[in-house]
Amino acid sequence: MPPCEIIDWSTVPSQRVPGAGGDSFWRTVQLADMRLRIVEYPVGYLADHWCEVPHVIHLLAGAVTIELASGEAAALDAGQTCRLAAGAPGHRVRTVGDVAAVAWIIDQIS
Repeated sequence: MPPCEIIDWSTVPSQRVPGAGGDSFWRTVQLADMRLRIVEYPVGYLADHWCEVPHVIHLLAGAVTIELASGEAAALDAGQTCRLAAGAPGHRVRTVGDVAAVAWIIDQIS
């Protein structure tokens, strides 16, 4: 692995990922021990599953609610970052308001 690796996100293809409320669009880069993604969530989006992968989510635009399987929820606005730790309850994303959301996500896979 090079000591400094530059990712040109404009060259990373977008993949459509169906959700329960609309489709998200992922641009994904896989590294040795993590996955990096820029994810676009449309207005009205709701993930179709509970995810248990640890993440760091930085919201670039819009607003989302991070819903936890335990019944808790956390609001995340553009410019804020959320860490979902290993062993935390399952979680899913729901967009809030009338603006699409864009997130930069680091998935821990090691």
